[in-house]
Amino acid sequence: MNTTSQPNGSPKALPQRFSSCQWPIAAPAILFILVFAPTMSWLWQRWTMSVWQNGHGILVTLLVIYLVWGELQKRQELPRQSNPWGFAILVPALIVHMLDTGLNSQLLSAFALFMSLPGLALLFLGTERTKAVLFPLLILILTLPIPLVLTESIHMALRIIATKSVAWLLKAFGVPVYSTGTLLQVETGTLQVADACSGFSTLYAAVTIAILTAYFCHSPSRRILVLMIAAPLAIAVNIARVLILTLLVKWIGLDVLATAAHEISGLLTFMVALPIIFKLGQNPLPQQNPANEPHQ
Repeated sequence: MNTTSQPNGSPKALPQRFSSCQWPIAAPAILFILVFAPTMSWLWQRWTMSVWQNGHGILVTLLVIYLVWGELQKRQELPRQSNPWGFAILVPALIVHMLDTGLNSQLLSAFALFMSLPGLALLFLGTERTKAVLFPLLILILTLPIPLVLTESIHMALRIIATKSVAWLLKAFGVPVYSTGTLLQVETGTLQVADACSGFSTLYAAVTIAILTAYFCHSPSRRILVLMIAAPLAIAVNIARVLILTLLVKWIGLDVLATAAHEISGLLTFMVALPIIFKLGQNPLPQQNPANEPHQ
């Protein structure tokens, strides 16, 4: 009887050992879901609260999932070795989450949630695959709700820009209007461009999508174009929205602001600005060789 060699020793023992090693790696994933479940619920509530408050969070998250899946599909040949250094990221993220249980801010816990994703990627995907998806994972930070106290000056600047721009356009169209501060007064009523109508949510979404689009675009000129046009495009689209609402108030009355037109106009700002950014950030099609073109 030969006791020094086994037919299945070399090729099949390795997968068995790897499978047995997956249990201590799977444990942090289960813990991750259980620990961050309340945080995920809080994020969902903030993302779905209204169009004006972090409504882009769902869109960006779905886009990141799609991009990560696409990058992993293109890199199936990369090694699947787990990197234990993922715990060096995951453990501090859990500590930050524990700190937030005392502060009860939920925002810090949400930051810890996204902070832990690269660590989980190292544990489950390995170093090379993590490098391929690291940037989209980091972009998820831009879906976090920003406290108004940190963006109050930006909101005010956007409100003034929208008010002054709409007043100028209405006068150019021959529509009587009086504006002061963030107020627009027409014949049938007075509108205030509030924080919800400042366009900050559209700006936040446009910049986030522009960064993602530019990262995956191969053309340097298109990258620059997408990054430069995101903010002006978002501001312009919001000005057009406030202009349309002001005209509706003039023609119908202030009651129109209590209808679905108010919410729909907010959705349209995303539906107009974001596809334009996607289109401008598409990789240029390869040029066809004229020698291979069929003769007419």
